[in-house]
Amino acid sequence: MKKKLLFLLAIMLIAGSYSSLQAQSKKKPAKHEHKEIKKHKIVMQLTSSDALVHKGLIKQLNNLKKGWGDTVLLEVVCHGPGIEFLMGEKTTFKTEIYELKEKGVDFVACENTMREKQISKEQILPDLRFVLMGIGEIVLKQEAGWTYIKAGN
Repeated sequence: MKKKLLFLLAIMLIAGSYSSLQAQSKKKPAKHEHKEIKKHKIVMQLTSSDALVHKGLIKQLNNLKKGWGDTVLLEVVCHGPGIEFLMGEKTTFKTEIYELKEKGVDFVACENTMREKQISKEQILPDLRFVLMGIGEIVLKQEAGWTYIKAGN
């Protein structure tokens, strides 16, 4: 009988120790531990030649960078009539584009649109990136988990 009682006490002690360990492992992390910072990834499609749409896009990009800083990755894909936003002789937003580029915003021009509209790479602002297909770039970004936003109308 004493052996059974000792056996039951041993089991109860082991069970108590186990639940104490489980409770400790569920504790919240200490204040000094860093939370994982979420990276926001946003691809924006620009297909409008309207300067008001361009102005709105610049404002949105600046707001995102101001609010999220380096935790947001931004890419603007310009195709169709939106290609004019990146054309040296047509855009009125050169300064803003380069300020945003300095903050890490990636501006890309669609080569299909350029070919269709007979626009050379030299007509696009320097130091910007080119993609074969604007819509294809957007699809690839979405497949990689990027959030899609259409700029303007």
